[in-house]
Amino acid sequence: MSATTLSGVDRPLTALHSYDVHRVRQDFPILSQTVRGKPLVYLDNANTTQKPRAVIDAMHTFYETCNANIHRATHYLGMQADRAYEQGREKVRCFLNARHFEEIVFVRNATEGINLVAQTYGRVHVREGDEVLITAMEHHANIVPWQMLCEEKGAHLRVIPIDDTGELILEEAERLITPRTRIVGITHMSNALGTINPIEQVIAMAHAQGVPVLVDAAQSAYHFPIDVQALDCDFLVFSGHKLYGPTGIGVLYGKKDLLERMPPYMGGGDMILSVTFEKTVYNDPPFKFEAGTPHIAGVVGLGAAIDYLTSLGMENIASHEADLMEYGTQQLQEVPGLRMIGTARRKASVFSFTLEGLHPNDVGTVLDMEGIAVRTGQHCAHPVIHRFGVSATVRASLGCYNTREELDALVCGLHKARRLLS
Repeated sequence: MSATTLSGVDRPLTALHSYDVHRVRQDFPILSQTVRGKPLVYLDNANTTQKPRAVIDAMHTFYETCNANIHRATHYLGMQADRAYEQGREKVRCFLNARHFEEIVFVRNATEGINLVAQTYGRVHVREGDEVLITAMEHHANIVPWQMLCEEKGAHLRVIPIDDTGELILEEAERLITPRTRIVGITHMSNALGTINPIEQVIAMAHAQGVPVLVDAAQSAYHFPIDVQALDCDFLVFSGHKLYGPTGIGVLYGKKDLLERMPPYMGGGDMILSVTFEKTVYNDPPFKFEAGTPHIAGVVGLGAAIDYLTSLGMENIASHEADLMEYGTQQLQEVPGLRMIGTARRKASVFSFTLEGLHPNDVGTVLDMEGIAVRTGQHCAHPVIHRFGVSATVRASLGCYNTREELDALVCGLHKARRLLS
């Protein structure tokens, strides 16, 4: 596999002399610790990423210097908090290349963003006999909300199948988008396989039938650049905690005209223009969808994470991780009995595998004794794991601070697991 196919970037990737991963690692305090007497090797980035000092400091500074509620106060601290919060929104807008600030809605995480769309756009537009289309590799967050909606409305959930490499069968996608389809939900990058989906093609297919598309970018947003205008997606979600930012903050991007027509998700303060006992007049997007006091410090931290990633360069990160992906694939192939789950031509930053005769949880325990953090289990993606005829996998996933030496440690740990558990 070439670096180009692994990165998700559709142009040749050149060697990067300016990307110093060892310097990058110094920005992440947690990486300097030892675990069980061994240097920490953190390979669970698809679950959550570690936080650079810039994010930690930004949140600390907010609480120390300008903590106040937003959109309510006329005093100095309130105005400073307002400014910090809306600066965070502008940073997200630029990060996604959204056209309007109104298109950026803050939520708790990608999961809440998907639920928001299902319970607002979905409840208005999906009726009995209609169809919602997703793929066979979705995270539960992009399955269960649509199942709930379909059960409520008497609609049908349709699934685009995948082949034995973990790639979408595009011919089936085109066949399954019909006049009954009301929305398509598709992951940009599989958390369980690492597959990068051809979402541009799926979006074009759906739009040809007048069907909107929601993209789950929780896994892709921290690996390579995303341009929502170029993609022409109707909705897109991601979580801050996977983007080297804090937990409890996420983003829903929605095209302005769609958000304007959607009803509110929750009622409360700040999502209104006026309230009487007879009638409430709702605020405009994005505020219409941000009821109550939000995670203000989380937005500040997310903005700091975006600044940090921008300073590194998203294309630089993609190139670095592509190199690791190619190297790691070669090294893991030398481990006896290892079966890679997910071998798509376009994949990034995820090694999901089994070791013959060994339970993934046992393998994970041995790796933990070596200071190596991986994820074992079904990764909140039961259907795709079962599609490959296994009950669970070991998943090692990469971030901007990982190194070839850490992949060597993983391979050594797997050899030790074979010796101890066989």
